[in-house]
Amino acid sequence: MTSTIIDARRTPDTHWPVPQERRTVTVLFADIVGSTALVDRLDPEDVRELQRAYFDTVAAVLHRWHGVVEKYVGDAVMALFGARHSDGFDAYRAVRAGLEIQAALDGRPMVGDVRLRVRVGVATGEVVVDLGGAVSGGHGVASGAVITTAARLQEYAPPGSVALCAGTARATAGLIAQRQLAPVPVNGRVSPMPVWHAVGPVRPGTDRHDGPLIGRRRELAAITDRVTRAIREHQPQWVSLVGPTGSGRSRMLHELTRTLHTVDGRAVRWCVVSCPPYPDQVLAPVAELLRGLAGIRHGDGPALVRDRLVAALTPLLSPTGVAEAVPALRRLLATPDGSPEALAGAAVCRDVLLRLAAVRPLVVAVDDVDRAAPEVSRFLHALFTAATTRRLPLALLTVHQPQWADTRPGPARRMSIRPLATVQSGRLLRHLLARAGQPVALVDRLLPLVGGRPGHAAAYVAAVAAGADPVALPEPVRRAVGAEVDHLDGERRAALMAAATLGGMVSAATLDRVLGWTPGRSASALRGLAAAGLLLPHRTGGYVFAAPALRQLAAERLPRALRAVFARRAADTPRLDPVHKRSLPRDDRAGAVRATAAQVEDGDPLSLRQRIPAPTMLTRAATPTPGISRPPGARRLRAVPAAGAVPPTHSSGPPVNLPRPPLIRRPDGLAAA
Repeated sequence: MTSTIIDARRTPDTHWPVPQERRTVTVLFADIVGSTALVDRLDPEDVRELQRAYFDTVAAVLHRWHGVVEKYVGDAVMALFGARHSDGFDAYRAVRAGLEIQAALDGRPMVGDVRLRVRVGVATGEVVVDLGGAVSGGHGVASGAVITTAARLQEYAPPGSVALCAGTARATAGLIAQRQLAPVPVNGRVSPMPVWHAVGPVRPGTDRHDGPLIGRRRELAAITDRVTRAIREHQPQWVSLVGPTGSGRSRMLHELTRTLHTVDGRAVRWCVVSCPPYPDQVLAPVAELLRGLAGIRHGDGPALVRDRLVAALTPLLSPTGVAEAVPALRRLLATPDGSPEALAGAAVCRDVLLRLAAVRPLVVAVDDVDRAAPEVSRFLHALFTAATTRRLPLALLTVHQPQWADTRPGPARRMSIRPLATVQSGRLLRHLLARAGQPVALVDRLLPLVGGRPGHAAAYVAAVAAGADPVALPEPVRRAVGAEVDHLDGERRAALMAAATLGGMVSAATLDRVLGWTPGRSASALRGLAAAGLLLPHRTGGYVFAAPALRQLAAERLPRALRAVFARRAADTPRLDPVHKRSLPRDDRAGAVRATAAQVEDGDPLSLRQRIPAPTMLTRAATPTPGISRPPGARRLRAVPAAGAVPPTHSSGPPVNLPRPPLIRRPDGLAAA
């Protein structure tokens, strides 16, 4: 039973050609414990003041974590995370918001001596979202059972705690410390509902990279060459490893740190840091660089931190310089929050790195830099500029997604990590399945699904090992691919979802008809999708999806009614498959040429030459030549298509260019296949 419905009378936002989507969102429900008894003993004016303070505090926290307040119900607040845009960390942001709400309210005086206690429930699941209304205060934005689940979790949560459903617990595993509670009975459900208690955020652990590196030899050699040249020629190089989630960016960085130890006999020092999602402090990655440089662990006491800083700085600075630098660096480690004191500590850290590069070759690597604050980007640019001016043997490696735009574009050399070839994906899947104890025969089922992304292959194998259907979209893949789609504006997102309902190759003319757009409107959207790496231009002129998971998710986001409309329009669209010239009557051949020309004028990327039926070379029965016997085999000769022609097809898949069959020159001068 859903607790809210979409308001069909809401005027759709013109920026969302597809106004509703089926999306996986995270719902937060917060309510005051004992609010009825509290209101009974307070004056109405005090109640109003208390409510305002409570709602203002909760709304500020939700806004900071990019949540959308869907509605206020009495003393309860309901918020959505990922309603219109997702970054893959919607559940994490919702849990962090719940924990922060508890820290801001639980047991603290709000008005006079009144202290509040709050329960928070967080649930993740599928809803239908009204995209045009997904703003704070937009009542009836989402519909789905997950809303009721979040409300029920809040009711069963202990006061002062944040209760999680199973989906939220899985989505935040490794990011949020959790404790599983006893399942609770829920009205209308046969089995009790499992519940987890969120304890607090944890530092993400280091990913395991113990498997073989498959199919990345060329990229690895290119990056190694640039780093080696920077060190050998004292010309700093900045290399950005760019690829979507699951492409193996972090695996490449790990392999570089494992294999590149020396250059011309000189030992290379690596300083590597990974940026967590939504760090509490903007300069936290810089502080982590310093920890790695000095060998400082989280939890080390002040005396040990000071001793390790002194030991790391003594070979690089004078005693006076060490005495001045240590206090600034300690402040950076304690509170890397972007304050003037923290920024001063970051400047000292940058100077230490430059002095270290003057002594020995240095490589500074920042993984997932697209998650970092602009202050980190400014730190890296200043480091690289100073190293270039001093001609130091330093290389800078940054790893990020294609959508990230640096706040200060600089001299970084982008190296894109492309999908694995089919053979390489098969090798990787066989290795992962064998290590997981799963049948290697599953390679045939999984290979078409992974799209050449090592991360997707690992997610599918992990899901299979956990008992999931091999063809079901794993949750990590769904979150990552959904974030890629949500980087798009409304028009390109609509084009992508409509294209997902079409079989095989996508053309602009067909997409215009399916969406009901004016001819030529979808051509620019398709080009934008190709520029974003979501579609790939086909050699015949159309577009195909870059990853099977992308097509599956985009199609699943469409509501059933809209999916049916698109399917009906696609079925009514005439499909002009290439055919043999002799297979059409003369009038039909002329009509096909006219229809093809009209399609090209409408913006279809397929060229006229590729769409006009290809001519054929017809063989005839030859008169036997005296003295020459016919070779054994079939006596009936068939038509041979011209080179590059596409055979007729009745399927919805993309046309395939067949290679021209070898020609056998017969004694009578005619060509036969």
